[in-house]
Amino acid sequence: MIVIPVKEGETIDRALKKFKRKFEKTGVVKELRTRQAFTKPSVVRRREIIKAAYIQQLQDASQEI
Repeated sequence: MIVIPVKEGETIDRALKKFKRKFEKTGVVKELRTRQAFTKPSVVRRREIIKAAYIQQLQDASQEI
């Protein structure tokens, strides 16, 4: 259960924003989406490799500047 301490004089919008941020960090929605459809382990691994290569490419590009 997520607990959000609300300080005195803090608006509900601010508390809601904190709640959304904490909820997003838990990864519940992301896990639900992945469980809706089965993905083969080979496909998952391929996606991870492509993502890692992309991130590496971005890091290399930022170091060249």
